Amino acid sequence: MTLAETPNHDNSLNPLLTLNYEPALESLGDDYYDEVAAEEFPQHILRWRNDALLSHLGLDIQAVTDEHFINAFGKFQGRKPLIALRYHGYQFGNYNPYLGDGRGFLYGQVRASNGELYDFGTKGSGRTPYSRGGDGMLTLKGGVREVLAAEALHQMGVRTSRCFTMIETGLSLWRGDEPSPTRSSVMVRMSSSHIRFGTFERFHYLQRPDLTKKLLDHVIEYYYRHLISQKDKYALFYAELVQRVAELVAQWMAAGFCHGVLNTDNMSITGESFDYGPYSFIPTYDPYFTAAYFDYYKRYCYGHQPNICQWNLEMLQEPLKAIIELTDMEAGLASFNDYYGTEYRRLMLKKLGFEQLNHPEADELLELTITFLKESQVGYHLFFSEMARTFSAKWRDDPACVLHNSEIGPAVGTSAIFDNWCILYHKILNHFDLDEMAVITQTLAQHNPKTVLLRPVIESIWQPIAEANDWQYFTDLIHQIQSKQ
Repeated sequence: MTLAETPNHDNSLNPLLTLNYEPALESLGDDYYDEVAAEEFPQHILRWRNDALLSHLGLDIQAVTDEHFINAFGKFQGRKPLIALRYHGYQFGNYNPYLGDGRGFLYGQVRASNGELYDFGTKGSGRTPYSRGGDGMLTLKGGVREVLAAEALHQMGVRTSRCFTMIETGLSLWRGDEPSPTRSSVMVRMSSSHIRFGTFERFHYLQRPDLTKKLLDHVIEYYYRHLISQKDKYALFYAELVQRVAELVAQWMAAGFCHGVLNTDNMSITGESFDYGPYSFIPTYDPYFTAAYFDYYKRYCYGHQPNICQWNLEMLQEPLKAIIELTDMEAGLASFNDYYGTEYRRLMLKKLGFEQLNHPEADELLELTITFLKESQVGYHLFFSEMARTFSAKWRDDPACVLHNSEIGPAVGTSAIFDNWCILYHKILNHFDLDEMAVITQTLAQHNPKTVLLRPVIESIWQPIAEANDWQYFTDLIHQIQSKQ
């Protein structure tokens, strides 16, 4: 997808500008944000538009042109105010009061066809009062990586923000962690909310419990509406947030996803995954796998993610205790491990082909699966995709048939753990009728995509973009992800 510069058109005819924007966050007042201006870019080339989200917004895909995207989200015509949120956060365990939207802003909030309010938030749109000496820009590679991550996670069932559009801007950027100069982009993310844990932490730092309560009432009104009439709505809000976050991190873990930087300013108050910087999908099951090269002490490694999210929820108690009884929040947080364990078990059983598995061997199978993956270091995603590719009803007849025609056996060689896993899987299959084998086949295919964004995959599509401006591999990969090929 490539566009040359196009002349401006009447904004009243742009469907993206005539959506029903709601000033929900803006109505809180300027204690929560600063009005900012967007960067004026020398070039606007549309590289990605998420047509699936257009229909979600009730828009006719054919009626929204590439030029509409560029005028709305590259030239930022017809929308005011643009607001950069103020927030603080714990970064690698240390409190930082010098944060805020440093290279993005809230573009607007709209109702989707499901009645929910969504935010359009930018990334790479220029300096704000919180840029802290940075240029406020986003590299093109960073934009490509986030588009891919969001679509892949969405297709894997993770509750995630998604990229609405990405536009190359013609600027050259200098970055210490990649070859410079490098190309730049501006991206618009569609998420459930722009409000972070750190938005609340800022008001505790400023000793403004009145503003904390105002923000909490806003969050409940817009994102936890079912609690509004409840007598103990504040405690119930925190308990539900705990459940949402616990289930989210279980989704990451089952997907083999390492976020990379789980600071509290990267935690959404709605329990949604967003802001993908140095993320990575694990190549093999390694609890200490670390996505961010600068995470020297592995604080945010793959296996630490549940504990870190639980710790972040505990830190959130500090600002919220001005409104919510601490004992109520402690009781809510005490359920984190149960929520996490239940969701992780459910998702992993789906990856193993079982929509429901209440037999006694279920937990044994999960434990043996993780033990095998950890000790063999067979590819995490390869193992499950090979199950989906080679599954046969014959596995029910003879344990020697289990994964017999896959790449797993030759890769493992002689392994007592693998043999025991095959015997146990065969045993469990015999709890099901022969007719139910088709359901297992479908479940395996649905929950184990063939295409996974391992680092070499991303590099393989970035190289032709960087060297020859060839976007075909990117387009093909997005299609594979969205169609679960």
